[in-house]
Amino acid sequence: MVWPLPALLAWAGAWALFAALRALEAPPWLALALPTLLAAGLATRAGTRWRCGLVGAGFPLSLASSGIGGALPAWAWLLPLGVLALVYPLRSWRDAPLFPTPAGALSGLSGLVTLPPAARVVDAGCGLGDALRELKREYPQAKLEGLEWSWPLVWACRLRCRGWARISRRDLWAADWSGSDLVYLFQRPESMARAAAKAGRELRPGAWMASLEFPASGLSPRSVHACADGRSLWLYRAPFSPAPQAP
Repeated sequence: MVWPLPALLAWAGAWALFAALRALEAPPWLALALPTLLAAGLATRAGTRWRCGLVGAGFPLSLASSGIGGALPAWAWLLPLGVLALVYPLRSWRDAPLFPTPAGALSGLSGLVTLPPAARVVDAGCGLGDALRELKREYPQAKLEGLEWSWPLVWACRLRCRGWARISRRDLWAADWSGSDLVYLFQRPESMARAAAKAGRELRPGAWMASLEFPASGLSPRSVHACADGRSLWLYRAPFSPAPQAP
């Protein structure tokens, strides 16, 4: 199912169970425990850690919030929704949310992917700039560029990377990757097929695509680097080779 439908169904199921238990006059601890356990069980099938946490925490957090709901004016609940809409615009809901690249995750990348001194290195979906900092350490002479659609994240990233990286408010899918020597991604599994297709169309021979944690659908990597925190960094070089078919 397309995200966030699994989360919505899990939360709805937990609330439906809570309402049924309350209607049956079940003990309060049971009316709280069973829906929470249901949400936690469904969270294990959500895929990524971020999604698991979001699905599992949705019911207890919403239940806790409902206890003070009557003391707040109705418009107060629009404030967090407004902040969420600014940081995570509707246009980018099918992309990854804010997934900061962990410190040290790209350590050793320059030893695997050799680039010319003035190479153009693009972080497609740069967020707050954590990956750009990693890339700067690996390629200190490269021309670094970050692409981000969220205005608040663009402003924050420009402050963090002021003077050494160009940050553009652009849709990473509409931006032209053809002049890049390396495109870095930390996306989500569902968007990797789209990324592979775009890279195949636009990256010139010899250019690289690096994907943290999630492989590119249908492509065979040149190498897979094991990061210090246990994640995998998948490295692809144009022209790309198709992944071998399973026997």
